[in-house]
Amino acid sequence: MDEIAEVRAVIGTIPALFGYDGPVERLGGLTNRVYRLGDYCLRLPGKGTEAYIDRANEAVAAEEAARAGISPEVIFADAASGVMVTRFIEGAVTMSADAFAARAASPARAGEAFAQLHRSGAVFPFRFELFAMIDEYLGHLAGKVVALPEGYHAVLAEAEAVRAALARAPVPLVPCHCDPLCENFLDTGDRMWIVDWEYSGMNDPMWDLGDLSVEAAFSEAQDAEMLHAYFGAAPLAADHGRMVIYKAMCDLLWTLWGLIQLAEANPAEDFRAYAEGRFARCKALMASPEFARHLAAIG
Repeated sequence: MDEIAEVRAVIGTIPALFGYDGPVERLGGLTNRVYRLGDYCLRLPGKGTEAYIDRANEAVAAEEAARAGISPEVIFADAASGVMVTRFIEGAVTMSADAFAARAASPARAGEAFAQLHRSGAVFPFRFELFAMIDEYLGHLAGKVVALPEGYHAVLAEAEAVRAALARAPVPLVPCHCDPLCENFLDTGDRMWIVDWEYSGMNDPMWDLGDLSVEAAFSEAQDAEMLHAYFGAAPLAADHGRMVIYKAMCDLLWTLWGLIQLAEANPAEDFRAYAEGRFARCKALMASPEFARHLAAIG
């Protein structure tokens, strides 16, 4: 069965799409496949994602985020298969690092969207715990013939200082996206929408801002713009510190995610290079005087 025939077959199983015979446009996706069907988007889950994605959690989070006004309406979600249909956002640009650099005030709009989500009062079923997820991913990789980057465990040991600092200065957990790839942001120029809630959970809010800063390769000026929009003022040193610390920690975690994609033979990109690049960036930031200063600011 070819790709379009497969999509047509799935369409026939979704009540909201019964009778749809219009165009099927592939939109992309790194691990999943996403298609535009007129006024709707259809998401088909990627091979092997069932091993590390809780689709029931994702469905709840997507619906809560839509209720909070920052994510498209969920039309259909099947927790068993991972198939999801959402409303298509007309006139929105799928973001990239270049788009964040070129589109005026887009870091601010992202900061405002995060603030709207984090202050919504929504409760996501999953609790995103950084070090527990690292352990989980390492366990998943233990049965695969994929080598960790050289020195990974040594850097993980150094990250115990981060774990201790965060434990000394805990903050209330809030509903977070937790995987803010640039492509998960849709910008109309007036507002920023956020999509793809696979990794969402209750988390430290500064994770979202730090992770987006890494994904979009934000400059210090873009970081300042996003943080100011998020807080409505310049951030406290402790909040800025947490954001920078999470820049390194997200790379430490997503290094392992990239290796899992490599183990699953995901052809979307060169995941060995992806993992090695992530790890190199993590090491460089953790070795910098800036990192020590921000770690100390946490408390």
